[in-house]
Amino acid sequence: MTLALILGCAGPTLSPEEAAFFREVQPWGFILFKRNVETPEQVRALTTALRETVGRADAPILIDQEGGRVQRMTRPHWQTYPSSRAYFRAGGPEGGPALAHLGARLMAHDLAQVGINVDCAPVLDVPVPGAHDVIGDRAYGTDPAVVAAFGRAVAEGLMAGGVLPVMKHMPGHGRAGADSHHALPVVAAGLDDLEAHDFQPFRALADLPMAMSAHVVFRALDPENPATTSATVIREVVRGRIGFSGLLMTDDLSMNALSGTFRERAAAAFRAGCDIGLHCNGVRAEMEEVVAASPVLSGQALRRADAALARLSPAQAAFDPAEARARLDAGLAAAA
Repeated sequence: MTLALILGCAGPTLSPEEAAFFREVQPWGFILFKRNVETPEQVRALTTALRETVGRADAPILIDQEGGRVQRMTRPHWQTYPSSRAYFRAGGPEGGPALAHLGARLMAHDLAQVGINVDCAPVLDVPVPGAHDVIGDRAYGTDPAVVAAFGRAVAEGLMAGGVLPVMKHMPGHGRAGADSHHALPVVAAGLDDLEAHDFQPFRALADLPMAMSAHVVFRALDPENPATTSATVIREVVRGRIGFSGLLMTDDLSMNALSGTFRERAAAAFRAGCDIGLHCNGVRAEMEEVVAASPVLSGQALRRADAALARLSPAQAAFDPAEARARLDAGLAAAA
């Protein structure tokens, strides 16, 4: 039986205790951070070891590799990538998506080489003036249609390289006045404004296989609970107004936007309608609490998880990363 969880590990190698824990718990997948990344050979060994603990060769292994401020695999072993906004600055609404697609295809190549098959990107949040800069240049622009076009290009670039995209942070983090890693953002905008602005990119990409929830309170929808733990937001907006029928995972349950014990956080997210819980920091005591509140992956959530993994396919056609990198660098340099 597989638990409806994605978990992290503490370092660049699995300890015997961690391996035994994962073998017993059987999480659906895993997520890597900088603390888990040293060299290509080491990451490949780690992803192999993680999959061996659950006995599934296709077990999803995630990473946040957006570019800019958020990239876990960096020099000297991997190329660095520009921020999402840099693609818009380089090519504008016309030429920018092609550059973003190329960057995503290159990132997918990097990830697939070391056994990572899911990237937590694209960011589909649309910032507004005065919002906290936790999104900032992680967004492709400030126009919902532009964000949707770039997001589509990135998602397709990742999938062309054999990596599943996870759009975030549904139904929108762009208006947040606080960083949800540290505090709970509360958005006061009315439903009409949210419909016309924040929800639009997610609606345009609702056919994608996976999405991550936002730890943000939308007063117009549910004045008490952030989207991650709000049955109203998930039912009426994520599944309703946006029309997303894919796999919905939580943002990190250890973030300070959420309150209560880790067991309570996980239970609230599943009660609200999230399919998969995400816990990232690899702290054993926290993971044990989350595990205690997490269901076996079954029913509609299992069908969504299987449908998401069914979208995984080998990288399309021959790909020359050196040539692609040269084209990307030339495109960015020409704009600069």
